[in-house]
Amino acid sequence: MLLKNSLHISHELVSKVVQQGDVVIDATMGNGNDTLFLAKLVGDCGKVFAFDVQQLALDNTKKKLIEAEVFDRTELIQDGHQNIDKYIQGGIKAVMFNLGYLPKGDHSIGTRAETTIEAVEKCLELLCKEGIVMIVIYYGGDSGFEEKNAVMEYFKTLDCKKYAVLVHDFVNQVNCPPIAVCIEKMI
Repeated sequence: MLLKNSLHISHELVSKVVQQGDVVIDATMGNGNDTLFLAKLVGDCGKVFAFDVQQLALDNTKKKLIEAEVFDRTELIQDGHQNIDKYIQGGIKAVMFNLGYLPKGDHSIGTRAETTIEAVEKCLELLCKEGIVMIVIYYGGDSGFEEKNAVMEYFKTLDCKKYAVLVHDFVNQVNCPPIAVCIEKMI
């Protein structure tokens, strides 16, 4: 199949940008899949900062990273992604977000439009030129519609002289397929 799902697209785009030695962020670590993906990309000399508010997410991620022998190139932070600037000062090559709630977790705990937009704004400031913010928006079921609508409107406000914004959306699929959004910092 030529047209891949949003998760595949997000990994494909990030892997084209991130090189060994880069500093990157997993803004929503969840079960650690993107943290592990990023840790492999940055290599021994790179660094992955991963954020989540839930201890379960940190525990699951730590276990996964230790098993893959890449834990030493990561820093797991139990805090909201809106506080990224308290831990990182700049020079970021890529940031990954998966909006929604922790898979197999408590659906009442999830990302919210206000904090997500604040986090994206801060990440855009921390990005180096030609760095990207990759966002996969999971919505539908019992959550995410308000956040999806708010962040999609926010993306439209980004200055086109500074940022290129690409939206990957399957408009004819049922059950609210995830949407991938890539923001590239051009200057």
